Amino acid sequence: MDPQVAVQGGDWVSAVTPLLKLLCLTVIGLLLAHPRAQVVPKATFKLLSKLVFALFLPCLIFVHLGQSVTLHNVLHWWFIPVNVLIATAVGCALGYAVALVCRPPPQFFRFTVIMTGFGNTGNLPIAIIGSVCHTADHPFGPGCHREGIAYVSFAQWVAVLLVYTLVYHMMEPPMQYYEIVGEGNEIEEEPQLSNFSRPLLQEAEWPGMADKETEHSKTPFIARIFASISGSSQNTFPDIDFSEEGGVSGAGPSSPKSLRCLAEPKVVRRMRVVAEKTPIQHVLQPPTIASLLAIIIGMVPVLKAFVFGADAPLSFFTDSLEILAAAVVPSVMLILGGMLAEGPNDNALGMRTIVGITVARLLILPCIGIGIVMLADRLHLLVENDHMYRFVLSLQYSTPSAILLGAIASLRGYSVKEASALLFWQHICAVFSLSIYLVVYFKLLSYI
Repeated sequence: MDPQVAVQGGDWVSAVTPLLKLLCLTVIGLLLAHPRAQVVPKATFKLLSKLVFALFLPCLIFVHLGQSVTLHNVLHWWFIPVNVLIATAVGCALGYAVALVCRPPPQFFRFTVIMTGFGNTGNLPIAIIGSVCHTADHPFGPGCHREGIAYVSFAQWVAVLLVYTLVYHMMEPPMQYYEIVGEGNEIEEEPQLSNFSRPLLQEAEWPGMADKETEHSKTPFIARIFASISGSSQNTFPDIDFSEEGGVSGAGPSSPKSLRCLAEPKVVRRMRVVAEKTPIQHVLQPPTIASLLAIIIGMVPVLKAFVFGADAPLSFFTDSLEILAAAVVPSVMLILGGMLAEGPNDNALGMRTIVGITVARLLILPCIGIGIVMLADRLHLLVENDHMYRFVLSLQYSTPSAILLGAIASLRGYSVKEASALLFWQHICAVFSLSIYLVVYFKLLSYI
């Protein structure tokens, strides 16, 4: 057995110690942000969140992914993004089962599915890996931190695509519970919240997402397009123009655009409208751009030799970025503590559904994930003799629901209080579930 991955029966403390370090940082953030103390105001935590998102995290991703990635590695790491898709699919199936068994209020059925299916694949795994690799007796060898961050970063672009496609549309307000107002009624506008007055949950992981609101972001857009709406409903909701392309001035009946609209089936046309209204352009954010740059530079040997390495001409620049990157883990955990200090909000989801989602996400899904990773290993789909690779794959099944879902809920105007309460209880319970599964993962690595 390789001594680097030997975890003895009495060494479970080495698996739990990294979480205890993260817990200490989280508690410090909670105490600093607690409403009774207010040592650090909420606005400061939001500014720190923006620094992490726009500066610290991109630096971390660029430095570690750029140093690790090569064309050969990209071809061999293909299972990492695929594993994110598998974890999301299995999680959504579990969420569907939870919704059938726990019977949440009908308007929260899709919410239950997506909150069970979409886990934290970014900041929290990075923090866990950073803490694990900071421990002296970790089982992953000298390249622990760089390889772990590279694997997590390589999967982030898939998670971001899922957020702005699947999650964005799954979190739209249900049609039957959308507030309908007649033409003669007046709507009293709700006061717009400033960045600093919003809950920290909405800014903790993806600052500024709530500001990307469009005319359809808080409406049941897909339901209005595809559902058969009664005559009264048609008069209530504003019409959606399906012929935008054909209605351009100067486009006669024989123009190509008009011919395409005439020949295009209704279902295809509706799908095209949905695709055009999907805010996929927001995918290009600082962490995603850093990942793309790191992959491009890492795959070109000439560029990689110019940017990375002790003798590289730009080594002073990458060293500066690495200094900034060191702030990611403490900052992320302090922000998480500040978010938990706000406490769970009153919600209409029901404790039974909250318990069901938490058990499915934190206890059942990791067990399924172990089976999937072991099966993939048996089928020789994974990088051989790389224990960090398997550890990162297993972590993708073990984390609580993504904090980003709270920002999406706010953007769509759907289940904001429910998301806040659920994320609060999940992160509290994750302290215990992650402790158990880290011990399990370390044990399993000793037998590979």
